[in-house]
Amino acid sequence: MLVATIASYVLNREWSFRTRGGRERHHEAALFFVISGVGVVMYSAPLAVSRYLLDLKVPGVSLLTQEIADFVSGQIVGVLAGMAFRWWAFRRFVFPDQGVRRQIPPPPPAESRAEAA
Repeated sequence: MLVATIASYVLNREWSFRTRGGRERHHEAALFFVISGVGVVMYSAPLAVSRYLLDLKVPGVSLLTQEIADFVSGQIVGVLAGMAFRWWAFRRFVFPDQGVRRQIPPPPPAESRAEAA
């Protein structure tokens, strides 16, 4: 899981949010890891609600009902909630729009390309 989180951080920084940021790398990485940890809780919370608050588990319900409830709450609701939270939190806290980390340079004007050739 650690390798996956590190790879996710590098790919998000270099691809998804390459024009955003401005924080020091260690601060950015620490925020990324904290938000990823909160995201794991967000993924697990709907399943816990389904199992323990709504009591959708055997012997109170059939095994089929339990498995369907687990799939919907864990794999659909949990993944969507965690994904939405992580996207919002990464944009808001880890890779903010202020203080752009690096600009993608514009292509040189056509005149200077012609002179260089």
